[in-house]
Amino acid sequence: MRHAETVTFGGSTLDRAAELRRRPEEIAQAPRDIVLLWQGKPLVEAPGLDRLVRVPVDHPVLAQTAPEAVLLGRQEDGRLIEARELVGWMPEDVDPAQMNSFVDTSEQRHPLMDDAQVFAELRRVMTRLSPRDAELAATAKAVLHWHVSHRFCARCGAQSEAVQAGWQRACASCGAQHFPRTDPVVIMLITHGNSVLMGRSPHWPTGMFSLLAGFVEPGETIEAAVRREVWEEAGVKVGAVAYLASQPWAFPASLMFGCRGVALSREITIDPVEIEQAMWVSREEMMQAFAGTHPVLSPARKGAIAQFLLRNWLADTL
Repeated sequence: MRHAETVTFGGSTLDRAAELRRRPEEIAQAPRDIVLLWQGKPLVEAPGLDRLVRVPVDHPVLAQTAPEAVLLGRQEDGRLIEARELVGWMPEDVDPAQMNSFVDTSEQRHPLMDDAQVFAELRRVMTRLSPRDAELAATAKAVLHWHVSHRFCARCGAQSEAVQAGWQRACASCGAQHFPRTDPVVIMLITHGNSVLMGRSPHWPTGMFSLLAGFVEPGETIEAAVRREVWEEAGVKVGAVAYLASQPWAFPASLMFGCRGVALSREITIDPVEIEQAMWVSREEMMQAFAGTHPVLSPARKGAIAQFLLRNWLADTL
């Protein structure tokens, strides 16, 4: 694909400084900044919500963070950058139903931070951030979430500890080593003639449709997963399949493999357990949707690989 790494969360050429992960003393002595998250929401500059806040290592708010620090990488000026999760704080006006939801527009201000610094949902701000900030935020969110959900050894049940600058957990009881989880997902632009196959889940906003997607199963190739998922969800057989681009998707921890495939028929039979609706959308209708003039259809969320693939399909740059 001609512009594969221009997808959101990709292409920032971050130096992850992996050679330092075994040198905690060197990390501790190096100049570094902290990217701060709370409830999975990164701290960004308001009102634009277009820049990650870099917190200095001596800031008092860091006393309220979890013990796990994740070394994200090394910046161009040589300074390291870490990620930490703020814990033990909950503002009074938080709506639990909205937090980390599909349409979370809430912002939270911590009393120790500047008024112009707020925690905001990453899906809301991901297209406003620079490619570097977007990659840092997505990496931080995914790895810190992994630490929260994998505190105990999957082999013996004992509590494990973070090692390797946050990129591994070690069990002192049985010696097991655990690594951050990434779930492979295929998302596919399936075409038949001048139309593309679109579907929607019942919890999405009214009118929103996206490309079909599903997890890759153990022992399965990407191509086989594309054909299986389209058949299971929409009852459509797929012939030729080709890889296009990938996107790390930290909600909570997936790697999206964007593919294109050619449908062998147009007949649709959905599995209502998998999706609520599926339909063929012509190129002309999709252009209307992107322009905001379609009477029913809304395109996939800006910043998601689904919209990236659709936009390149419309522009004939796949």
